[in-house]
Amino acid sequence: MAVLLQLLTTMVAVWITTALPGIELGGEDTAAKVLTLLAVSVLFGMVNLVLKPIAKTLGCLLYVLTLGLFGLVVNALLFWLTSYLAGELGLPFHVDGFWPAFWGALVVTIVSSALAGIVRRAQHREDEVR
Repeated sequence: MAVLLQLLTTMVAVWITTALPGIELGGEDTAAKVLTLLAVSVLFGMVNLVLKPIAKTLGCLLYVLTLGLFGLVVNALLFWLTSYLAGELGLPFHVDGFWPAFWGALVVTIVSSALAGIVRRAQHREDEVR
């Protein structure tokens, strides 16, 4: 259930990023767009699962020297890589460059965190009622 909620929050966050300039979501109709968002969210999750720990390990010194701000660059590069991989898989999702990827990754992080907090709070209240 937690994985499904994480996937849904990522889908919403990626959908919101498509309102930013330089991030495009194609698709014929709403169903195609939702399926594309689902696929991109799964792909983004896999990219983060595999590459983010490697990037954190290799860039440990940069994380320390920049007080964690290097993480924003890593997130942007991973979001941009997700766009590239989506294109290779034939998914109509495209990020035009580093800066759209930077702002998109920032929005995904903020929205995902906010939605995850709301879900946790709702689950906590539900547990209190029981």
